[in-house]
Amino acid sequence: MKTLLISFTSLCLFIAFAYNTFSYPPGVGILTKSKSCMSCHVNNGPWADDEKTIIDIIDKETMKSIRQTDGTFLIEVIRGKQKTFLTVIGRTSGDKEAPPNRNAWIYIDPTRIESDELSKFASGWDVNLMLSCRLVGDKLSGFEGAMITALPMTIQPLSDAKDSELQLQLMMTKGESVKGKPKEGMIGNYYERKVKLKVIK
Repeated sequence: MKTLLISFTSLCLFIAFAYNTFSYPPGVGILTKSKSCMSCHVNNGPWADDEKTIIDIIDKETMKSIRQTDGTFLIEVIRGKQKTFLTVIGRTSGDKEAPPNRNAWIYIDPTRIESDELSKFASGWDVNLMLSCRLVGDKLSGFEGAMITALPMTIQPLSDAKDSELQLQLMMTKGESVKGKPKEGMIGNYYERKVKLKVIK
């Protein structure tokens, strides 16, 4: 039984490592020093207009946006405590363009891209989901009729956490890239947003 448990634990760890290693997008600030999705993909999709584009971060507890008047986002968390936010990406209802079928995003500290560490999130901050690629079709109150992805991210400022700035880099995509030729076969639009992290003491 003990041997079986050890084997099962090892398999789970392997799967978790493989998922983090080969998940999409695999290169941006994770396994390489690429500065953005644009190192591999093209910005050629029909979703470049801000009017119909949804990019939001929502406090899961209050279900309110944390967007500031200057367009940045402010994440405030008490040191040592966990707080969950929803990353919401997509297109508004009534959009005449065919919607993207998949959204990919990553939260990254741009000053750490050149480092050799696997995680390029802000130093001193723990996070359970700094990146993802998700099929469009989630439902969320306040976004009725919109074609979106909405996924929770829980973060925690540790003892050495400081106020920091992140980039939210994201792509709305449709289709599949040609193997070995990522600039072919898939269309997409690339966006960046500034996210400020603030420790509440």
